[in-house]
Amino acid sequence: MDTLSVADLAAHLVATITGLAEPDGRGKSTGVAARLAELGFIVGETVRVLHRGPGGREPIAVQVGDTVFALRRFEASCIRVRPSA
Repeated sequence: MDTLSVADLAAHLVATITGLAEPDGRGKSTGVAARLAELGFIVGETVRVLHRGPGGREPIAVQVGDTVFALRRFEASCIRVRPSA
């Protein structure tokens, strides 16, 4: 099964984090991936999109463990996941 970003994950689906990427997609360090890792978005953790802001956009409420985060779309797009079967 292919991976996708948390920004593209359907609400209420559980997924496993497979990696973090910088927002530009070219590997240039902006520090976003490092900050997400510091918050607990690490490979192997489960994640779930709880809900999205108005119009299905921002912010995106994401749960990792017992913690809920409000992410902007570009931050959520940095988190690569594999949906659980």
